Amino acid sequence: MKIIIAGLGEAGNTLVKELARESHDITVIDRDSELVDSITDAYSVNGVVGSGASKETLLRAGVEGADIFIALTHIDEVNLLSCMQAKNCGASKTVSRLQMTDLAADVEQLKKEYNIDYIVRPHIDIVEEIMRNLGLPGFVKLEGLFGNIATLIDMSIMRDSCLKDQSLAFIRSNICSDILISTVIREDKLFIPDGNFVLKEGDFITISASNDNLEKTLATLGISRTRSEKVMLVGCGVIGEYLTKELIAGGRPLTIIENNMNRCRTLMDAFPTAKVVYADDEITEVLEEEGLSKTGTLISLTGSDETNLVISMFAWSKRVPSVITKVDKLSHVRLLHRVNIDITASPTELSVLRLLHFIRNTANQRGMNGFYRVADGKAEVMEFTAGSDFKALDIPFADKNFKLKKGILISGIIRDGSLMIPSGRSCIKKGDRVMITAPVEKGIRTLNDIF
Repeated sequence: MKIIIAGLGEAGNTLVKELARESHDITVIDRDSELVDSITDAYSVNGVVGSGASKETLLRAGVEGADIFIALTHIDEVNLLSCMQAKNCGASKTVSRLQMTDLAADVEQLKKEYNIDYIVRPHIDIVEEIMRNLGLPGFVKLEGLFGNIATLIDMSIMRDSCLKDQSLAFIRSNICSDILISTVIREDKLFIPDGNFVLKEGDFITISASNDNLEKTLATLGISRTRSEKVMLVGCGVIGEYLTKELIAGGRPLTIIENNMNRCRTLMDAFPTAKVVYADDEITEVLEEEGLSKTGTLISLTGSDETNLVISMFAWSKRVPSVITKVDKLSHVRLLHRVNIDITASPTELSVLRLLHFIRNTANQRGMNGFYRVADGKAEVMEFTAGSDFKALDIPFADKNFKLKKGILISGIIRDGSLMIPSGRSCIKKGDRVMITAPVEKGIRTLNDIF
């Protein structure tokens, strides 16, 4: 496919890196010639210096023959205009990122007005992720990319975990029958485990679980949300403001800490029930003065990854039960995962995942309903709808004719609105939504690719 990407920020660079692994014809556009040179030197892609909203620049990039044009600049209005220009110049499909929540809330109207095929909304998506994980301890994170039926649970096996030193078969039979452990990372190595695999302290695992009785399942696994509902929010920009609305609507006691006095005044007027505190450079002192030790959840949303890391590490050292950190650079996400101190929420990561999902669906013209990276990016969980062309309809998994590729796991089947954890007696019927877990290098793009 011919793909043009306008905007080489963190999301643009990460997307190019992901797509460079696949056989796409990629062209990047950015006003900064150094950024363009850097990305074209690192990967086999073409580069054009200029604005994605310029017809001349788009034509130089070959937009008239593009399968997908993606606008990822930091200015929403430029992204919208760029997509409209690209479609007028002949691009088959266009994609825009929108970061302003007031614009992003009106997706369908904008798609119609600017002739856009897909819109990613990282700030709204990240708030949904934060709310999903509110109050959880740092060794576990919930990923809700499969609608309201199934959830992925990413967690580390701690010293006191009931799963430690137990085989997967024993766990299913004696601890929790409603889950399936689909990946394990041990000493930086990926395993797609079978029933004989025994979990050890320090393993990082991914679990498929039903949303029905999710909290009960978490409790069975030794996971509980903090009892304190008090939330402390550090940094209240666009994401913070949208999150504040959600927290107040949920009745959460909220303290907002900001380092801009004018912003504090604005927030006090907008959210009179929240406590708004001005903080100068001594942020750690302010945190302690405002009752950090009695806080159930600290959320750090400043515009600086480095500042967020420092604040989160300080909160972790003070034994705050739940710490959530916004991180834009994926290298910082991996750093926090390694030291296992808190839950990370990355707008960049969410945007790239959704863009990859759209690109794969466009390339294959098939029904990939969901897509997520797990196991530190080494594996993927994908959801497909089984059509009449699926090669093994109604064949039990234990049948000798049902032969999966090595390292492929069917990690869930959604039928009639319910998640089924598969066994050897299970089979796939037409219309089933099938969750597949596979290493990234397997390159699964359709449901039939599992054989």
